[in-house]
Amino acid sequence: MSIERIVEIIYSNGATAWRANNEKALEGLFGSPHGRYPANADKVIQLRAPEANFESGVPFAAYIHPNNPTKGPYGGLSFVIFPSTTEPALIGLVVGTQGLAPDEAVLGRPGHARKAQAICAWLNAKFGGGKLVAWAKQDPTRTDIAMPGQISSNWPEFKDVFDRYGHVIYAIFKPAENRKATQEALTAFLDLMFEERRVVPNTPHRKEADQVRREWFEYLMPQVGKAEVKKLLDERRFVVLQGPPGTGKTTMAQDLWKQEFREQGKIVQLHPNTTYETFIGGLAPASSIADSGFRFAPKPGFLIEAAKAATKARGTPYLLVLDEINRADLGKILGEAIFLLEPHPLQKRTIELAYDFGEPFGSKLEMPENLFILGTMNSADRSIAIVDVAIRRRFAFVSLWPQIAVVKTKGCELMQGAFQKLVDIFVEYAQEDAFNLIPGHSYFLESDEDKAKVTLKTGLMPLLEEYLAQGYIGGFSEPVRAYLQEIRSL
Repeated sequence: MSIERIVEIIYSNGATAWRANNEKALEGLFGSPHGRYPANADKVIQLRAPEANFESGVPFAAYIHPNNPTKGPYGGLSFVIFPSTTEPALIGLVVGTQGLAPDEAVLGRPGHARKAQAICAWLNAKFGGGKLVAWAKQDPTRTDIAMPGQISSNWPEFKDVFDRYGHVIYAIFKPAENRKATQEALTAFLDLMFEERRVVPNTPHRKEADQVRREWFEYLMPQVGKAEVKKLLDERRFVVLQGPPGTGKTTMAQDLWKQEFREQGKIVQLHPNTTYETFIGGLAPASSIADSGFRFAPKPGFLIEAAKAATKARGTPYLLVLDEINRADLGKILGEAIFLLEPHPLQKRTIELAYDFGEPFGSKLEMPENLFILGTMNSADRSIAIVDVAIRRRFAFVSLWPQIAVVKTKGCELMQGAFQKLVDIFVEYAQEDAFNLIPGHSYFLESDEDKAKVTLKTGLMPLLEEYLAQGYIGGFSEPVRAYLQEIRSL
């Protein structure tokens, strides 16, 4: 089989006939019935594999862009194998030392870097066993930045490789004894390179290729379930669910309140007019039959009320949900109460309040150990100030992303197609700040085809048009505009 031949080369320790072995392995990649890629795909790459000589240089075998010269330095995207006399060869993606051309469009697209990072994250999670087996650069185009020393020091046997090519390597995998891991890493890197050349695996290999892609694609938008959030609440007590609109943040918070906390708690909607007095407590107008007019009396806010209720619950877990937590100015509404937001303080923490709010705290406030706080935060709401560092240190932040599996289960074929197209646009073109704006799965859950057309036009379209109007996705506005034209044509 084609891939197995390359795996053998990786474990050959730079044996003799280096070039001939690589030529034979490369030929086996193309054509039916055993080749992984179509026969004509051999035109989209060329092999550069000088005979291995560890004494005079750094041996390698590279699959490079065919527009490069047949000898000398090359440029653009390449898949490279770096052999060793003592270890399995290092494999990865490299920018030629001559620069980005002729692949500057590929290498400069956010999606390519994003996919390489996802592949490496997947390899570390699946095969690392708690150790680093793969690494990816944030920006492949930054060939002026060398590989960090703490990364290269993990594999000292490849010091010569990193010294010479560390500034152009942007995704690597270090094979070990597990050949299955090496084969999956190899197929992921090769399939990504050929995908950028608009080549897909042959039909006999399509199912396996799709499975590998599905596995690493999950690391582009990691899925988090209620059980994981509940575990984090148990450990950290104060958690914020963040993510773009339609990813189910509020729904998950409500489900946790109902199912895990058995409705012991309260859900509060925060907004720009939320103040310290309404959140913590303050003076408020009060009157009685005996009063001839208004008087002011201390009135507890949401947090004091929650602390009181949790105290009365006598150890039963109590959840305070703060929906749209970043719509309020947390620094102002929390005030000195930020001191209390420590999951497991070494000593009991108490703050002095300006007024006596009655039992059980009086003019002091502490956080009962059974009080948990869960906030939700819409990452697309750019009109709201970003939560400051002091708040972020006290909360554990969890990102919720669109769930492809949910759309496939609940959405009609039209919705599934529309969702996948939009995800592909954001994956390929969105910079990091805009990637967090990708609309969630709740926009695509209609099961009726006719209703789906209306839902896309009245629900999704206004959101994307607002993104365009606000300049949030200016870097890839044209693909989004083309997508909107498709929706209007439905």
